[in-house]
Amino acid sequence: MLNKTLLLFLTLGYFFSSEAQFIEKIEPYHIRTIQFRGGAQQSKLPIIRLGESLELSFDDIIGDEADYYYRITHHDFDWTPSDLSKGEYLDGFDDIRIVNYENSLNSLQLYSHYTLRIPNVDTRGVLKSGNYLLSIYNYDGDLVFTRKFMVMLNEVKVAVDIKRSRTFKYINSKQSVYFTIDSPGELLINPKENVKTLVLQNNNLKSAITDLKPQYTIGSKLIYRYDLESSFWGGNEFLNFDSSKLLGGNISIRRVELTDIYEHFLYTRGSRANALYTYYPDINGDFVVRSARFKNHNIQAEYVRIHFNFQYFEDIGDKEIHIYGSFNNWCIDESTYLSYDEISDSYRTSRLFKQGFYNYRFVLVDRDGSVDEGTIGGDYWETENDYTVVVYYRGPGERYDRIIGYGKSNSSIITN
Repeated sequence: MLNKTLLLFLTLGYFFSSEAQFIEKIEPYHIRTIQFRGGAQQSKLPIIRLGESLELSFDDIIGDEADYYYRITHHDFDWTPSDLSKGEYLDGFDDIRIVNYENSLNSLQLYSHYTLRIPNVDTRGVLKSGNYLLSIYNYDGDLVFTRKFMVMLNEVKVAVDIKRSRTFKYINSKQSVYFTIDSPGELLINPKENVKTLVLQNNNLKSAITDLKPQYTIGSKLIYRYDLESSFWGGNEFLNFDSSKLLGGNISIRRVELTDIYEHFLYTRGSRANALYTYYPDINGDFVVRSARFKNHNIQAEYVRIHFNFQYFEDIGDKEIHIYGSFNNWCIDESTYLSYDEISDSYRTSRLFKQGFYNYRFVLVDRDGSVDEGTIGGDYWETENDYTVVVYYRGPGERYDRIIGYGKSNSSIITN
């Protein structure tokens, strides 16, 4: 089981910046199915243009119509609070109660479904680009959970290419991200110090690369053509399950039971590290809430207890096996931990999920909290992954890091 230090760190979900000012909080057990989307891309890590809208929704499975409030704070590239006052970055007010909520209808698991849309009557939007944190508080003023989002300006063009690693040791297992920042309309002064970049694989901030500097300049373009420094492990295609139909098994569900709620038992999985790569479509760790029976998934979808079973015969030492995906914002906690079962000689866990289609992986987690996706899942250069590059700039005399553009690509068009 998780050691005491790691358990306290993960369960409370507090993450402190170097200045001990910024707190990020993992949601408690009763808060479920947090969906945070914005802009045209509809990612669960919203990267929106200035003026676009946001929507946060979540369920409280206590179902007592509790009061929740939201606050919005502006942050610099390293997620420390910026020097801007609230009136400089926010049009309107925050610390406002979320008034849009509905109770579940005819579901075995009672829950209240909350929805927050921005802009709204009280919060008309944000005024500056950069990093933002949306924090949700309860009636007593206690922090319940947080979610990050980013607001950008279209001031530069970012071209992104995905390459196989040039290092022979990793040529079959890593994917390198090459990118070019083109700023024809604005001179980026001292770019090695003032320009910062965030490189993401599958919108996962936990594995982001943040320390790259431009290698050279051609005209108005900053060139980044690193190999290992900008590379990610290729990983493998995500596993999935579909609980949109409550009764009857499918390709991922071998058995269904009805106790206090519906229970879905997934087929036993094993290590894929030494298998040949096989392509099958996934949604790169994401999830979609849906019910085959009802149209209003927000309040009519059931909660299902999903049972995972993983067989692994290698010695994992003092490491642990967890399920991993964006269903809980790529976090590792007690609900994702698989314990060893001597009778079946396998690792097992169960977790509550709202009906829908979910991607996940089995991963090894070290005592320091680092996540190893490849040892039991495999790393392949062919794996299809989404990549995003976000560009920040703070010019001379400016007081905050603004996002001046971003670019996207996919490893389905990877080249040598």
